[in-house]
Amino acid sequence: MSLEFVIRLLAATVAGGTLGLERESNNKSAGLRTNTLVAVGASIFVMISTRILEESTGDPTRVVGQIVTGIGFLGAGVILHQGSNVKGLTTAATVWCSAALGCLAGFGMYWELAASTLLVILINTVFKKTDKWFPGRKP
Repeated sequence: MSLEFVIRLLAATVAGGTLGLERESNNKSAGLRTNTLVAVGASIFVMISTRILEESTGDPTRVVGQIVTGIGFLGAGVILHQGSNVKGLTTAATVWCSAALGCLAGFGMYWELAASTLLVILINTVFKKTDKWFPGRKP
């Protein structure tokens, strides 16, 4: 196992774990473990595809496309309908972002990974405070 593989895996773990901690602190269904595992899994799939490409021809974006599709199913499991209300959309979107962060880590795009992780955290924390500005939303 190469050092670069481990570094990318750890980067995915930190990024997914950071998102997961934010979700966990807000008592959401997909928290620390879920977001961390999604990021790690996406990273592993990306690294598998890039390793295979070193030995043959192919397109790593096909694997990324399949990750996006697969995470859609996982995210759908977090979304709940309660009468006319829909809950879990932000958590599902965060799980989707965790997969994207894992892909960035898997490709070794560390600066992009750091910036994206910070942006998702900011969106989940700062934008939550804007809920009170919209009628029918609970603050």
